[in-house]
Amino acid sequence: MSTVEEPDVRTWNFPRGTASVAVMTEFAAEHGVAARRVLEGTGLCAEQLTDPDAQIPAETELAVVRNLVRLVTDVPALGVQVGRRYRISTFGIFGYACVTSPTLREAVSLALRYYRLGFAFCTPIVESRPREVVTWIQHDTIPADVRQFLVERDVVAMHRVMSDLLGSRVNLTRAEFAYPATDQGEHMRSLFGVRARFDSALTMFAIDPDILAQPLPRADQPTWTVCVGQCRDLLHRRSARTGIAAEVRDRLLPRTTATGFAAPPTFETVARDLNLSARTLRRHLDAAGTSYRALLDEVRRTLAEEMLTATPLSVDDIAIRLGYAEATPFIHAFKRWTGTTPAAYRRNQLRPR
Repeated sequence: MSTVEEPDVRTWNFPRGTASVAVMTEFAAEHGVAARRVLEGTGLCAEQLTDPDAQIPAETELAVVRNLVRLVTDVPALGVQVGRRYRISTFGIFGYACVTSPTLREAVSLALRYYRLGFAFCTPIVESRPREVVTWIQHDTIPADVRQFLVERDVVAMHRVMSDLLGSRVNLTRAEFAYPATDQGEHMRSLFGVRARFDSALTMFAIDPDILAQPLPRADQPTWTVCVGQCRDLLHRRSARTGIAAEVRDRLLPRTTATGFAAPPTFETVARDLNLSARTLRRHLDAAGTSYRALLDEVRRTLAEEMLTATPLSVDDIAIRLGYAEATPFIHAFKRWTGTTPAAYRRNQLRPR
């Protein structure tokens, strides 16, 4: 039997900080390319890259990636080399929350829940099997001209961060890439401890499941709790809804009918209410860095947390009010959103402090 965890969005097009751009700009400078050339066409200047509160659209980072690939042509396995520069400190409070997690498994789950606080363009889907844990790397929507660079950068960065969390290199059991081999094979073998396969049907890497159970050397429960709260607040601020996303979100709020609580409207119904085709609405939401599913989860999570904290409603009643037919799927969804069950969340929130 296997279990699957995935981020709350299947898109790379979400707002992000500038730390990733800073990593690439510093790398370019070490290879003789001035910051102004790497940032050309983005509207950014080098001074903005040190502002921890600055946010940029994903398309801006994509423009930096294109400049880097065009300007730094003498570095073998460029994506691999850049990916090695991403460290836990690159991710700010998000990274610190991972560092203080109890185990690597908890850190991975946290990273998936707060995926939008990172800088990846690839979407990782983690499948836990009895004998291995496989991370499937989704990259079909990444523009073709920079796809290989970003796949290499993101996979190597994920591996580097896991190794940093444990304090020692994580050896992979498998690594496969859905593109032809070039000059990066040996670089990857020295990093991953296994020879990568190319021309595979899908991109993935796998590790021994025992690795995920290892306690992290800097685990600290009180600090972790504070950091997770800060991650939640940061994601909420970044996800403040305006424009089309706000209109969709409003239509997903629970409605009552003469017979009880209505199920949320379908994607097609919302599109029709907005006088848009489903395809056009999907394109608008992609441009806003979100999706119907992400907005529905956002509405349900916000209301669930409020009802668990401020009302005596049972978990079954809350599930029904949120449009679920029964409590079980709601419990599974709530655990995916928060990493805990509704009952445990309520106990923690109501505990005297």
